[in-house]
Amino acid sequence: MDTLVTPSNHRAEGEAVSTASPRDYFDLMKPRVMTLVVFTAFAGLIAAPVDADPFLAFMSILCLAVGAGAAGALNMAYDADIDATMQRTRKRPIPRGVVSVANAYGFGVVAAILSVLLMALASNYLAAGLLAFSIFFYAVIYTMILKRSTPQNIVIGGAAGAFPPMIGWVAVTGEISLDAFILFMIIFLWTPPHSWALALYKSGDYAAANVPMMPVAKGAGSTRLQILLYSIVLVIFAGAPVLTELGGAVYAATSLGGGALFLLLAWRVYRSRAGEAGSAEEGALYAVRSGDKAARDLFAYSIGYLTVLFAALIVEHAFGAYVAIPGVG
Repeated sequence: MDTLVTPSNHRAEGEAVSTASPRDYFDLMKPRVMTLVVFTAFAGLIAAPVDADPFLAFMSILCLAVGAGAAGALNMAYDADIDATMQRTRKRPIPRGVVSVANAYGFGVVAAILSVLLMALASNYLAAGLLAFSIFFYAVIYTMILKRSTPQNIVIGGAAGAFPPMIGWVAVTGEISLDAFILFMIIFLWTPPHSWALALYKSGDYAAANVPMMPVAKGAGSTRLQILLYSIVLVIFAGAPVLTELGGAVYAATSLGGGALFLLLAWRVYRSRAGEAGSAEEGALYAVRSGDKAARDLFAYSIGYLTVLFAALIVEHAFGAYVAIPGVG
């Protein structure tokens, strides 16, 4: 009999699992995360200095989306006990009892294998290898090893989420370049302030699940300081595409304006008492107590900031809006 995870008995044996719908399996793939993955991968593909075959480019992005979904499913399978404990994740398919842990593992493994094999056929072996490594890194290195053992989990584990634009780039060029690495590093540096802002106002959830996120392990004050420091490094590094001429005037303006607001919100988090009031009372992602609003605002804005940065690259390289900046390069 399949394993069922419930809030009261995380791995109860012998309980029936209701019939899952296609939507339940789609939810296993973390569609919100998948959307951002696909978007940043598309930006990397579009910004690459080659004319890609439209069909093969589409297939490469599809493979990456399925691979990201596979990693999400494997993450949910392993973290079923944590998801059943935390308010904001209790309504995921496994805690609700509509998908079993075994079926989630099976779905994730099959989707991962198919995505990597198809990527090898649609693009090249290097892109397929990077996709396989990113799935392994998220599902094994981050989920099974780092997440429950160190407050640096999201710093190291953030590499998994930084691979998509690099994979998109490699899918059409067949090589890793400096620009591809820069796109990787932007997301890598973005992940800690983004994730720790959420952890600040959901710290009670993580504490209840015994997950050593930074606010739980090192305290809210230390976390707020690290958010500010990482934000400064991120905003400075986000200007690197201008120096390599990957980004033009549109990207430069976006990076400058968006980065200024990011720093303002990070400063407000640093000056606030976010994380000291515990978790939000309700389970919704954006439910927050008054003292934690600064952290909630940074978390929400950080998603838009990353989206707009990569959108600027798409506008410049896909719609002919690239304007070189005099004196650069």
